[in-house]
Amino acid sequence: MQEAFGIVIFVVVALAIVAAIWAAWGTGALYRQIGRGGLSLDRDDDYAQRPAAAPVSRAVADEEIRQMLTARNARRVARGEAPLDVEEELARLTVTPVIDPALEAEIRSLVIARNARLERRGQPPLDVEAEVARQVAELGGEPDPAR
Repeated sequence: MQEAFGIVIFVVVALAIVAAIWAAWGTGALYRQIGRGGLSLDRDDDYAQRPAAAPVSRAVADEEIRQMLTARNARRVARGEAPLDVEEELARLTVTPVIDPALEAEIRSLVIARNARLERRGQPPLDVEAEVARQVAELGGEPDPAR
């Protein structure tokens, strides 16, 4: 009886080990898919599948803003308030801000530091002024005209 008990224990442990290995190997893909349903928004491949938005021309953007301002004016008139000048409001809303000179100087110093790293690697340096203008435009501003 003692010998049979040892054999049963050995067989049960061996089967449990095989079942655990099989379960761990088979469920790896399942665990990687948790939270990746069709309604999930934080998947890495979501960004790769989306086409980049086409840049909107300034004229199209101005026309859409003009339409919204016209609708807002219609609501103001319906409430009995004085209407606003749409073109004046459009000009006020679409003015491109001049970037702070201190920020522009910081961007310039970063571009100069990047040029030093590029030169150390044996790569051609960037045109400092063009790169500063590009980065300022990325931020939605214009360089300070006083410079």
